[in-house]
Amino acid sequence: MAQNSSGRRRPNIMITGTPGTGKTTTSSALAEVTQLRHINVGDLVKEKKLHDGWDDTLDCYVINEDLVCDELEDMMEQGGNIVDHHGCDFFPERWFDKVVVLQTDNTVLYDRLSRRGYTGQKLSNNIECEIFQILLEEAKESYPEDIVASLRSDSVEDIGKNVEILSNWISSWSPVS
Repeated sequence: MAQNSSGRRRPNIMITGTPGTGKTTTSSALAEVTQLRHINVGDLVKEKKLHDGWDDTLDCYVINEDLVCDELEDMMEQGGNIVDHHGCDFFPERWFDKVVVLQTDNTVLYDRLSRRGYTGQKLSNNIECEIFQILLEEAKESYPEDIVASLRSDSVEDIGKNVEILSNWISSWSPVS
């Protein structure tokens, strides 16, 4: 099999979107179908302590982007990764062959986040993020437009369709010589 200029034999995919849009569910299902490695950045930050402490207001770790990128560099160079995170603008552009932004209807998203225990500022910030399509804009500004795709993620059926679309893309992916 040919290799692209970075030496990767398998593609790297970023799956991003507002919390609650189905990133981890989609990434896990896609990894199972394609045998690519699923990297949940939130879990990695916790496991490897790649953060600068806890933000009490937002109820989450303050991610240290440099430490995360250093931790992922070798894996990303090898290829064959599905990176799952709610942010995408700090990762090197060269890492990804496809950037997928999952989007969810605000009513559906509100219910999902409420069930997770999101309240107050954390809940309203995430709903506003989705309304204003912040992560789609972030992806379009950070990566070549032809590798950025937006997919609906309102239901289990949508997730199944998205996994099928992405697994077909992976199957047809051809490394650039």
